[in-house]
Amino acid sequence: MNLLRSAIQSNISLREIKPINGLTFLLRESPRRFSTETEQPPPPPPPPADDSSPIDPFLQTPNDGLVYAKLYGCTKNTLNKDIINMLEGCKLTPDDVRVHYTRNFMPLAMLVQFPSRHAFDNAFKMLIKKGRLYRMEKVNRSDWESFVPYNGKTILLQGIPVNALIDDVERFLSGCEYDSSSVQLIPRPSMKFAMVRFPSQTLAMNAFLTKNRGFCLNSQISVRVLQ
Repeated sequence: MNLLRSAIQSNISLREIKPINGLTFLLRESPRRFSTETEQPPPPPPPPADDSSPIDPFLQTPNDGLVYAKLYGCTKNTLNKDIINMLEGCKLTPDDVRVHYTRNFMPLAMLVQFPSRHAFDNAFKMLIKKGRLYRMEKVNRSDWESFVPYNGKTILLQGIPVNALIDDVERFLSGCEYDSSSVQLIPRPSMKFAMVRFPSQTLAMNAFLTKNRGFCLNSQISVRVLQ
């Protein structure tokens, strides 16, 4: 009987301990398990400082800008279109080529304006493939702007007598259509040069074809078209 009573009391004691152990287990759990709030998403990243450029800079096309160069190896008979044809694929126009003339109007080099660094690099490679007839070097924009573009619309008269006047030059150009206000006499020790501008390349070339080797005050005149 004493044994039965002891067993019953032992069983009751075990039942009373279980909830306490269970409560202790629950208290060990993290308080987050009792939270009814949903987990908040992370805050969005701050907007870029400059909203005017939403495109990723890595995807933007770089703008290299204009590149200027001097091309050596040209002669007085070299035309702008000769350079354009030689550098085919570099997207050059007649306005992108100027001639660096000496004081006596001998061509020293061609100045070339490339639309980009990529075009300049392509031209450099093309000249290497064509041999050593031409040499090209990069120059500053100030070099390009320091030379007047003639664009094939200006002719140069060489061999004009030192005593010649503008009226004599105009008589020499009789029958040609030109800008009379552009006639300019350039004195040299033993002769004079004259520069005359025409409205178009065609009219300038026509003056070259009709007046070259003509005479002004009994002196034979050489006519050249300036590029």
